[in-house]
Amino acid sequence: MKKLLFLILLFVGQNTFSQANKTVSVLSDDENHLYNTAGIDIKPEFPGGLNEFYKYISQNYIIPKEKPINVKGKVVATFVVEKDGSLNDIKIIKDVGFNTGTEAIRVLKSSPKWISGKLEGQDVRVLYVIPITIN
Repeated sequence: MKKLLFLILLFVGQNTFSQANKTVSVLSDDENHLYNTAGIDIKPEFPGGLNEFYKYISQNYIIPKEKPINVKGKVVATFVVEKDGSLNDIKIIKDVGFNTGTEAIRVLKSSPKWISGKLEGQDVRVLYVIPITIN
């Protein structure tokens, strides 16, 4: 009898406190909403993937002349991958100095269009952060 009562209480409690199985859209109604890469279904991607992106960077990045030989480090850039794949709002959040950040912005602005991020099958604007290593 105790087991039956326990099972009934367990069943009632589970039904009472369980989440309803509703499909809730996380897609914003705002056309210009900016998503984080963690909150979307498909992340934006450079055509060919990250390896191709770093090849593109190494082929197009011109090391500034005023850079001393021993300066090494990472330039960290943020940008928005728009719905059409273009890059916008490029900012440098970490720079090693000697115009390395300015050159990173130049190369990112000349980048080919990316494959846009998707949420629920629709193209969305996505904030992307990427490190560029200077050797």
